[in-house]
Amino acid sequence: MHIKDIMRSDSPTFSFEFFPPKTPAAAESLYQTIRELEDYLPHFVSVTYGAGGSTRELTHDLVERIKTTTQLNPIPHLTCVCHREEEIEPILRRYASSAIGNILALGGDPPRGLAYNKADDAFQHAEDLVKFIRSFNETGEHPDARGFGIGVAGFPEGHPATPNRLVEMDHLKAKVDAGADYIVTQLFFDNRDFYDFRERCELAGIRVPIIAGIMPITSMSGCKRIAELAAGARFPAKLLRALQRCETEPEMVARVGVHFALEQCHDLLDNHVCGIHFYTLNRSDATRTIFDSLGIPRRRQAHVATT
Repeated sequence: MHIKDIMRSDSPTFSFEFFPPKTPAAAESLYQTIRELEDYLPHFVSVTYGAGGSTRELTHDLVERIKTTTQLNPIPHLTCVCHREEEIEPILRRYASSAIGNILALGGDPPRGLAYNKADDAFQHAEDLVKFIRSFNETGEHPDARGFGIGVAGFPEGHPATPNRLVEMDHLKAKVDAGADYIVTQLFFDNRDFYDFRERCELAGIRVPIIAGIMPITSMSGCKRIAELAAGARFPAKLLRALQRCETEPEMVARVGVHFALEQCHDLLDNHVCGIHFYTLNRSDATRTIFDSLGIPRRRQAHVATT
């Protein structure tokens, strides 16, 4: 389904993010996670793209496997880093032929341990990639006459590469004006950051749906990993205090993290969020616990009852 149809027919949306497995064992673990989460019938799932396109084929393979073997609606990431137009166009053609409905267009992370010169990239900013996908849509090669739905990233705590928040909002507005249909935010732990971001988007004339990115903490080591993945994340003192009380008991740490994320989700829903996107790290336990507590299984049962 095109993202516009998804957002129009059922809001708020609930979705998951996976990353491509790199080993057979990791693949089996991920497919088990997918099977466990498929029962919840999320509105879509996204599949990440490694730094510098390092997991390009793995991403393609996972997206197509999800499309052909599950009821899930996969949305692949595409990134600017280390890519030329002649590389992106065949990827879009491949996804179009597989009836993939949407793309998440991102700036992307530079490859680690390799020489990298941003000036060599055909797409200097996500805005340029959005324009390229939009131009592909106009060729009529996609089975949907509208072409791909296009998503972009938003940063409630601020983009790490753009400390000037006014300039940052200009960049986001440019991505939307270039043709983005929706925004998925980076993870955050203080909902006030999200509400402020949403209000600043409205003031800037950004009218597309904004989906909130949530990642439940499940371990103390995961805190630092989360901060690294997000290129910096603010951990409220309330959360840190609760984690430190039980930091020697892994099971309690996970409970605290899930409870905190659940409270975030309840508050977001009370404040009319357009959607919640869960960064699962390819595990299902925390996400399923939160979904069960939010009543999401009722959506699955309602869907089954009407099909």
